[in-house]
Amino acid sequence: MTKNISGYTLPVFACASAIAALWHLQNKEDVDTVSLDLIEPVQTVTIPIQQVAKINRNIALAITLSDPGANLDLTRNTPIWAIVELKENSEKNENKQIIIKGGEGIGKQINNNNKSAIYSYANRLLISNLKQYLKPGEVIIVTIILPEGKKLAKRTSNEAFGVIEGLSLLGTSGISQPLSSPEQLESYQQELREKAKKFDTLVFCIGENGLNLAKKMGINDQQLIKTANWLGALLVTAAMEKIESILLFGYHGKLIKLAGGIFHTHHHLADGRLEILITHGVKVGLENEILQQILDCETTEDGLQFLRKVDTETNNNWTEKIYKSLAQTIDKRSKIYIQKYVDFDVNIGSILFGRDRRIIMASETGKLLQNKLTF
Repeated sequence: MTKNISGYTLPVFACASAIAALWHLQNKEDVDTVSLDLIEPVQTVTIPIQQVAKINRNIALAITLSDPGANLDLTRNTPIWAIVELKENSEKNENKQIIIKGGEGIGKQINNNNKSAIYSYANRLLISNLKQYLKPGEVIIVTIILPEGKKLAKRTSNEAFGVIEGLSLLGTSGISQPLSSPEQLESYQQELREKAKKFDTLVFCIGENGLNLAKKMGINDQQLIKTANWLGALLVTAAMEKIESILLFGYHGKLIKLAGGIFHTHHHLADGRLEILITHGVKVGLENEILQQILDCETTEDGLQFLRKVDTETNNNWTEKIYKSLAQTIDKRSKIYIQKYVDFDVNIGSILFGRDRRIIMASETGKLLQNKLTF
């Protein structure tokens, strides 16, 4: 098989595992690879199968390993299991031939009755590829399992967007789009240049969830720029295009990195989020015992919730003080970063939101820009 530069998304490997398990049940044969149609794009690909085994007469398990290609992705080499149970359907109803479930490590959508975080594309991919193997009257129950899903989810911002206890089978395509590829940066820069011809103020959002929340707040979607992890490069591009004002709008667990001078926010390249949070705790006078407990938190979100708990128990406002300091520093350091490369003064404001999609803090400039953008 040719080297996969772009790689594939998690739904593709889940689908390949399911095909291999079903094939094993029906034909009592092992397979080293399976072929499947990505649907989006219309393309047939071959996926290696790591292991396949029968659990009992009508249940089999198959395992693939995620390969995101050139993408810096925390799911690289993650095992994806599919358990397939083959049954007879007395109703012979084709609409009920394939039942898809999320098992261990697949996240739950807290805003959608705790349904498994298996989204539209993944469902379409599985159903489209599996149905061709089924005879009339056969029914399969497919359970997707990510054994490392819970552990990996702690290194993502999933909880900020309502997905808990695991990862999502997300995406609109089978091709993995590298969040750190030069081609992606070029695409974002081109979009920025086009919008700079129409607007003097733009809003930078790191991901899709930030874009959606900004739209719900009434911000014109034509002024939104998705940045992924390329915040530094796009800030400089905006200055070169003479953008007068930029509102940085994002999940606090990402934007906090800017307060530490980290302007490429991918976790593979730099972290230090809790250390930055603690630094600003020191700055506003938070006592050492509480600082030590923040250091023991696993994530920035845990740190935020701990601070809120301390505020409630002690009738203090440490959370507000620390996040006000963070927002002001994000603005300041962003301006300094731009001026290292471009002799142009850009007005920078920031708004940080939390897991519940509510605003934690807006800098003074952030508030002014929000009012201007939602007027």
